[in-house]
Amino acid sequence: MEQKKELPKFAVLQLSGCSGCEVSLLNAQEWIEDFDLVYMPLVVSSHKIPEDVEVLLVTGGVRTDEDIHNLAKGASRAKKVIAVGTCALSGGVAQVSETHPARDTYMLSSHRLRLPDMLPHAYPIDRFVPVDIYLPGCPPTPQLFMTALTNSENAKIASIVCQECGRQKLQDMRPTSITGMRSGVVLPDICLVNQGYVCVGTSTRGGCGALCTRPGHPCVGCRGPANPYLNKEPEFVLDNLRRVFTRMTDIPEGEINAVLESPWLSLFLDQFTDYTQDDSLPLRTKEKMI
Repeated sequence: MEQKKELPKFAVLQLSGCSGCEVSLLNAQEWIEDFDLVYMPLVVSSHKIPEDVEVLLVTGGVRTDEDIHNLAKGASRAKKVIAVGTCALSGGVAQVSETHPARDTYMLSSHRLRLPDMLPHAYPIDRFVPVDIYLPGCPPTPQLFMTALTNSENAKIASIVCQECGRQKLQDMRPTSITGMRSGVVLPDICLVNQGYVCVGTSTRGGCGALCTRPGHPCVGCRGPANPYLNKEPEFVLDNLRRVFTRMTDIPEGEINAVLESPWLSLFLDQFTDYTQDDSLPLRTKEKMI
């Protein structure tokens, strides 16, 4: 009888997040024959992470004291830790709750019962444990998951989304005003900025295959900052975007600033472009970023 090949084990630890990254992983099927998924509460009936895990994928941000405990325990049982998705790299959408009117009520002990203690902010995981690889995205594509699991050392990732988009940038097509997100007819094969759409692909890390911009949806930066903008303040990225729109359009500066600072776009840009760290923590290097 042929002996069954023992596959390397990997686990998925979900902290405070939405499960979007887990769903994206499940859409990638190639890992099934090469890895043994031993822990993932969404699909695997296991109460704890085994001691001999090769790779630990961590999704979600650190939002509670329970997250800190689970993260430290999980990282101690794995040879390699991969931070997956925007929340694991920046805290993510959980930051939105900081000013929510229900926060004060929720924090009252009489209402919380046995719920975990809330931390002041939603933190990235490398504030608490060392990270070997960073896999940004909201969520990362199935293909990027496979790259992280099988070939991260030799991964060739496009520097920006524009390299994968394929839309042509035109010198003689200069819009004079911003086109609304759901307005107008998107022309095929022509850069969305040329058409007046607020697309931030020029500053956003590639690797997603331009899934949004190819069919005509402006990039909002979910893959995070491109290598030149790693560890830079968000204002540095915004300044670059202002220069792009000034160079490619005749849109007034005030209108450009108003859109970049609008609630609908800043909600994305603030969390997707801000990969800055405390001075006490090591900088994230491009060599670790997929």
